[in-house]
Amino acid sequence: MTEPSTAELEPVDEFRLRARRWLSDNLEPAPPNQHGETSKSEESWQRAKQLQRILYDGGFAGICFPKEYGGLGLTPEHQRVFSEESRAYEMPLALNIPTLTVCAPTILDKGTEEQKRTHLSAVLRGEELLVQFLSEPRGGSDLAGLTTRAERRGDSWVLNGAKIWSSGAYAADYGLCLARTDWSVPKHAGLTMFLVPVRAPGVTIQRITQVDGSREFCQEFFDDVVLPAEAVLGEVDGGWETTNRQLFHERSAVGGASPYSSGIQTHSGRDISGLIESARRTGQLDDPRVREDLGEARALNMVHDQLIGHITRGIAAGEFVPAAGSMVRLFSARNSWLQADMAVRIAGAAAATGCDADDAATGQAGQDYLMRQAWSLAGGSTEMALNQISERVLGMPREAAADRGLPFDQVERGR
Repeated sequence: MTEPSTAELEPVDEFRLRARRWLSDNLEPAPPNQHGETSKSEESWQRAKQLQRILYDGGFAGICFPKEYGGLGLTPEHQRVFSEESRAYEMPLALNIPTLTVCAPTILDKGTEEQKRTHLSAVLRGEELLVQFLSEPRGGSDLAGLTTRAERRGDSWVLNGAKIWSSGAYAADYGLCLARTDWSVPKHAGLTMFLVPVRAPGVTIQRITQVDGSREFCQEFFDDVVLPAEAVLGEVDGGWETTNRQLFHERSAVGGASPYSSGIQTHSGRDISGLIESARRTGQLDDPRVREDLGEARALNMVHDQLIGHITRGIAAGEFVPAAGSMVRLFSARNSWLQADMAVRIAGAAAATGCDADDAATGQAGQDYLMRQAWSLAGGSTEMALNQISERVLGMPREAAADRGLPFDQVERGR
């Protein structure tokens, strides 16, 4: 992201004060479970859209998006202070991942002028939700080995295949869908990204029930879905380049480093207020062991924030390659695991039994623990993050791959 000249911008301290006054006058206090909701109702999605529109009308939507597409054209520092000031208020957090922090920035980077003007402004007004159609049922972590296909027919494309683990797809309007358009070249070279209307004829969405009862993840089936030529995002057969930008934004978002969010996501281990409240409710706030846990959690959050700043500045200055964002993604996951474990340790049996309103802090610990391993996968698996760091940041040799350089139609599959 190219930052505007600071000489032309509202000073950050003045922006903070203006945001503080506006938030107090226009938004409600944050609901008790704002950061812990895992299964969103239709009403919650509509409320998130309403809140996004309130931000837009108040001049606080898309702080780091360019002005020509409905944003404010400000800096990540402006976004940071707004996130800090808005923490106590009801915010459209459901729109952050993947709409605002992953898909919209990818359109900003790779879209045509028409795509940017159409979709980014709609997203910032709260009128459009975006989703990712990347993973496939038998694909594992080998994203480039996908088999969903798009075939050119005249001026259109016809899409067939299946995707899975698409968060919030049932509520979305468009999906960024990676498909194979050339089978005669190596697997990375024959891919194209498409903007797919989620409710187009031939698209079927099924929700997946998780271990905690949530149903945010979906699987999708595409049966002869007809797409116009202008649905291509980026270049035909250049989808891997578009995907790399998308994955960069996803790693930043999951690691808490994205400058494009509406409010701050605290469920990823960067807010210890839940731990403190649980310790208070269980009478352990003065326990030396518990206080050590709280101190460790607080220290790691400070390290996390410093790491985000260091990596973000390094990438912006060209000192680090974009893959360095995987370090933030990896640290965020490890921090989230640690704090999920701490929360259960502090809550004790109440982690399983404290499910009513009076025990929300302790009951949420058990709910979060059920989804603990999700942080091993969100934004790409932990193993993939380690590979990114070793190969692209440290320059270590790449892992061997039997299909490297082979035309995809010669690669053995299904064994």
